[in-house]
Amino acid sequence: MNYFEDWNEAVVASLQNLWAKIVAYIPELFGALLVLIIGLIIAHGLSKLAQKLVELTKVDSIIGKIDATKKLKDAGVKLSISALIAWIVKWFAIVVTLVAVVDILKLEQINLFLQEVALYIPNVIVAVVILAIGLVVGQFIYDVVQKSAKTAHVTKHTADTLAALAKWAIIIFTFMASLAQLNVATSLIEILFTGLVAMLALALGLAFGLGGKEHASKWLSKAMKSK
Repeated sequence: MNYFEDWNEAVVASLQNLWAKIVAYIPELFGALLVLIIGLIIAHGLSKLAQKLVELTKVDSIIGKIDATKKLKDAGVKLSISALIAWIVKWFAIVVTLVAVVDILKLEQINLFLQEVALYIPNVIVAVVILAIGLVVGQFIYDVVQKSAKTAHVTKHTADTLAALAKWAIIIFTFMASLAQLNVATSLIEILFTGLVAMLALALGLAFGLGGKEHASKWLSKAMKSK
């Protein structure tokens, strides 16, 4: 009988201990749930605010005028920088909320993982901003180079070639900078960047040489006649 009584007492004590832990854990559970709900509401609000602020910069309309963006739109892919940044901001807020939730629940391993994710998300935001700026600047440089080349009476083909080279060089450099910001294949990006600079210098040299050959010839002829 003593054996069964001891076993019964042990089971009862274990259940009482478990129940005490559950009761003690309930406030933390409710606190975590409250933080989660508030965090999700804040995340939604920050997302809307971020989208409105980015839309005020008119970056979507500017990028929408780029040829590559138009082709993506024709293919059914809509590129919206404001929506993308809003989505990233929302998930950053959600991850920060989850960090607070798992910290309340004392889930240390999950907390460490979420902290690493939260620290990485700003890099994604910066990479998107860099890419957006690069697309806008690339289109601006394209227009400037094209108009300048036409003003200099360069042939249309050469003007278009120079403008396209300038635009895509900036876009590719920007894309590489975005990847570098994300710490993606940094050593490979450095090699590609060096090769691209060399190729761009050669291409620009050839373009200017071929496009300006006729004008240089005329200028030399006039110079010789003036003598």
